Amino acid sequence: MAAMETDLWKGLSHQTEPKEDTILKSGIALFKPQRIKNQNIVHRLERRRISSGKAGTHWHQVRVFYQNVFPNFTVVDVDEPPCFLHKFSPDGLYFLAFSSDLTSLQIYKYRGCQAAGTLLQGFEGEFLPRGRKQPALSIQRWFFECFFVLLHIKKLTILGEHLDLDCSIFTNDSKYVIVGSSSYVQYEHHRPFCEIFWNHESLASHPLFPIENYSLYIIDLRTGRLCDKRIFLCDKVILTNNQGLYLYKNTLAILSLLHQNIHIFQVTPDGTFIDLRTIGRFCYEDDLLTVSAVFPETHQSRHANLISLYRDTFIDCLKHRMLVYLWRQTERCGNSIAKRSFFRYFDQMLKLHMCQLQLLDENHLLIKYTENFLELDVIDASQASVFVVYNMVSTEVMAVFENSSDELLELFGNYNLFQDATPHSDIQFPCSPSSNNYARQIIQQQFKDTIINDKYGEHGESGHWLLDHFPFCCSPYLDMTLFSYDSNCVSVMEQPKAYEDRPIRFYAQDSGLLKFQMQTGLVGRPTNRKVKRLVSFIFHPSEPFAISVQKSNAEYIVNFHVRHNST
Repeated sequence: MAAMETDLWKGLSHQTEPKEDTILKSGIALFKPQRIKNQNIVHRLERRRISSGKAGTHWHQVRVFYQNVFPNFTVVDVDEPPCFLHKFSPDGLYFLAFSSDLTSLQIYKYRGCQAAGTLLQGFEGEFLPRGRKQPALSIQRWFFECFFVLLHIKKLTILGEHLDLDCSIFTNDSKYVIVGSSSYVQYEHHRPFCEIFWNHESLASHPLFPIENYSLYIIDLRTGRLCDKRIFLCDKVILTNNQGLYLYKNTLAILSLLHQNIHIFQVTPDGTFIDLRTIGRFCYEDDLLTVSAVFPETHQSRHANLISLYRDTFIDCLKHRMLVYLWRQTERCGNSIAKRSFFRYFDQMLKLHMCQLQLLDENHLLIKYTENFLELDVIDASQASVFVVYNMVSTEVMAVFENSSDELLELFGNYNLFQDATPHSDIQFPCSPSSNNYARQIIQQQFKDTIINDKYGEHGESGHWLLDHFPFCCSPYLDMTLFSYDSNCVSVMEQPKAYEDRPIRFYAQDSGLLKFQMQTGLVGRPTNRKVKRLVSFIFHPSEPFAISVQKSNAEYIVNFHVRHNST
């Protein structure tokens, strides 16, 4: 045995030494490490000049330059006007903010990421902390005015009505923006019962979802003019994060939770709303005349208030079409087990209510039905719910999926059907499991963790959570094809994240090299961990510029992340 080891050692010792790019393990060459591509911007520009790449890949090759131009400098605690900073327009030319009293919309002109280059001249490092001496104090005082010029202040609401901070939808041409407001309805100002609850599908009022008056405004960003307005009295529409409304090109859909109706509008090039149809109790506009021919009291109750529609005995048209589709599916199965299952869950299907919607295109709606969501603080994904694909033109139900459907999960992973109410423009950087392998890996890992942590480890139950999260991305620095970052600190979804004392680091996806990092909050100052702090990010859609806003009970700290060359 000793002689064998001696011979092996002598043989290995006489071998030639491996090259530098070869890794050895126990004296045996295994593999070559992955070579890092040239990160120099001059090399990439020269490569783009001599090689156009494959057809249809130009846009994907050009955006790699964002790995060379990024926001590498943070100005801490910038003095901002008395307002709530909101977001950029999709073309990046305008910036929106809400007044401190939530009654007015402020429109700013963005001057470009290089606007503060002269002001920061001579400063080195990665951040400029809050200072009490010149010139740091002067920079933080005038830094906001360097980038933004106030164009318009448009007062929209009246007394008792407030704009929603998380509700705004831009049109595809970035010419108009739609914002919403709400006002609480006092009990003595409530309408008669028969005017509030139109049919038996109408939901009862709940302390978590009180009845309110809602208004939608469409404003011209260039002129600041209020183009049109729509009012929904004594209703319930979820404006936060645009959950109750969706814009696809020029088609706007609004979900009324109280009345269980979907209002469809067309946004004209002049910035006005045109009523197209209302879906829910009826699917066609003349259905009321057809029903009133059989039930004359139905027509009288709408105009003369003789009999309340709340006492209707028939099922509304949209839900009836869904039930008919399910029955036809059971008939195609041709067995008694499917029919018994249909009758078993028939009463449960009748109790379902619309809670979310999305436009797949100009003619098709994706509607989520669930039950008893008003009794919970948040819409629980574990309760019974279904997704319905509905054609608004032919009034047909095209498909019905359970929220644990494998087929719907496959559509979610392979097709870009599920997205937020963002403009459908080629300049956007989509980051979804259907278009990004790195986003797909994150979703798959979350899906795996959900299965492992589930009570019984059921595959179907884990799909509840997954289908309620539709990611979107509007900034190249959040594109997972270009950069790798901690999704717990910043993500493609526009929602606040928990504050972290450490900086958020962005690594190049192709090389793994650290490109830049973003400092949030007050750098160098101790923080009270007992106070809950949230950080939200506002990224410019195309330039190396971002804003982080740290919110707490008593503080509103704004940091600017810009591109700065100290030399």
